[in-house]
Amino acid sequence: MASYSGRGVHGQVVHALGVRIVGGELPEGATLDLRVVGEELGVSITVMRESLKVLAGKGLVDARQKRGTFVRSRGHWNLLDPDVIRWHMDGGVGERLMRNLADVRSIVEPAAAHRAALHRTEADLDALESALSAMAGARADSLAAAEADTSFHRALLAATGNEMLARMDLLLEPVLRERDRVVHAHAGAHDPVPSHRAVLDAVRDQDPARAELAMLDLLAMAVRDLDEVAGYTTRRAPATPRTPAARTPRDDERGVRTEGP
Repeated sequence: MASYSGRGVHGQVVHALGVRIVGGELPEGATLDLRVVGEELGVSITVMRESLKVLAGKGLVDARQKRGTFVRSRGHWNLLDPDVIRWHMDGGVGERLMRNLADVRSIVEPAAAHRAALHRTEADLDALESALSAMAGARADSLAAAEADTSFHRALLAATGNEMLARMDLLLEPVLRERDRVVHAHAGAHDPVPSHRAVLDAVRDQDPARAELAMLDLLAMAVRDLDEVAGYTTRRAPATPRTPAARTPRDDERGVRTEGP
């Protein structure tokens, strides 16, 4: 799932509006006056329309005759989109996604480790070992460490031999990559290599019960790490300054209006 690669003013407008929407500064149901918001952001109507097309593609906004362009309810947002995830983190509201990820992982990954121990191939072991080596060699580089961590879990899902389980990476990876980026950058996080090594050793030894327990231990450590850095998402200031577009709802002349009396 590719992230939006827009650059320059267009990319800045998409990012600014995305952060404000997921952070609640532009609340669900708010109707946007493209002309006024464009003037406040210093961009043309054309740039605004193109930016809103990107946001519409991610489920954040929609347009209706007589109503105009409005922020959709959270249930319509593509929460697995890398940009939407990043906007949550940049806006200081990412902890909810991280906690949801932890719940999903606790359901999927212990069972995946159990099955991987029964069905892994030598190629699977090579992929797991390669990812673990990359993780060990990337301790000082949080982005590289996060990528290696994600690769390990992708390889573990593939090692189950179940095509549908293997494609669970589409569900887990976007949030897992952002979670790992934040955690690996935090000085107080645990060294992830030993816990991943324990999973790999059990999978190599074809010991499904031990593999499952090792994964449960790994996930418990992941939750502790998240607890350590939870303040990151609650204390961090928005990445971009507030604009008049996020002022009092129902102030139609200021560019944003909330439906209701």
